[in-house]
Amino acid sequence: MRSYMLVTLMILAGFGFASAQMTSSSTDVLGAHLNYGRGCAACHSPHSGASGNGTSRSADPASGRTALWGEDVSSLYGKTIITGGGKFVEVLPSSMSATTPDVSGMLTCLSCHDGNYAQRAMMRNRVYETLPPTYGSNNAIPTLIENTNSSSGSYLSDHPVGLSARINCGGSSNWDCAQSNGVISMRGAHSSRFVTNYGIFIKPGNYNNNPVIVCTTCHEPHMMNVVNIAGNSTSGLPAGTYATMFFLRGPYNPASATAGSNQTAQFCRQCHGDKSNEMNGSTAGTVF
Repeated sequence: MRSYMLVTLMILAGFGFASAQMTSSSTDVLGAHLNYGRGCAACHSPHSGASGNGTSRSADPASGRTALWGEDVSSLYGKTIITGGGKFVEVLPSSMSATTPDVSGMLTCLSCHDGNYAQRAMMRNRVYETLPPTYGSNNAIPTLIENTNSSSGSYLSDHPVGLSARINCGGSSNWDCAQSNGVISMRGAHSSRFVTNYGIFIKPGNYNNNPVIVCTTCHEPHMMNVVNIAGNSTSGLPAGTYATMFFLRGPYNPASATAGSNQTAQFCRQCHGDKSNEMNGSTAGTVF
């Protein structure tokens, strides 16, 4: 009887650990992008682009042609932003009809998340998520780019982004992956083990057959707090729903109470292979 009870307790404990990996949030997956109830129409317009949303400030002939975008992005056309400490220069497209990945991957995002060129529509420096104690009590972390009281157009303190921000394979600072026609294959000895331990969730843009970093490489604007992993996905994690934050594409839960949780670091290691356990000889997997 005691042996039976011990086995039962062990099974329940294991179930509890597995469940702790998953999110139990009952909030709408759109999260902050519900925009106080406007929902999808806050960004998309089923008819007439920005004019259909009542926000048009210009006669932009390309308005609404990409993803039925209902925000006026004309103030961003052709603007230059410099990221990554000054090493990456991005000249934004001059039209929503351009075929480069920075149209749907950057222009659309900056129409609300820019504090330099789209100030009338920008986020107001507030985060609409419950932050874990490790983030401190300040609820005014930046949710827009760029609001550091610096000169207009400064994005120097932001992560590299744009058509020149390429994701590479090989060398001392990258994964032992392969890249062909803008698609990354994590098939090296170390990179494939990382996929088993965590997965690959990023979605690079494709520019001249090279994978590049745009906003939507790391962020999924329609899912703020949950990541759904299917059984046949590019991840070795058990199928189910996992907690995330900040609309990030992979499991990312800094509020985890598990000792040694490394899931937030794992998210960054999708690109930064040289900082991974796998590339440095550690057998550590993903701890939730």
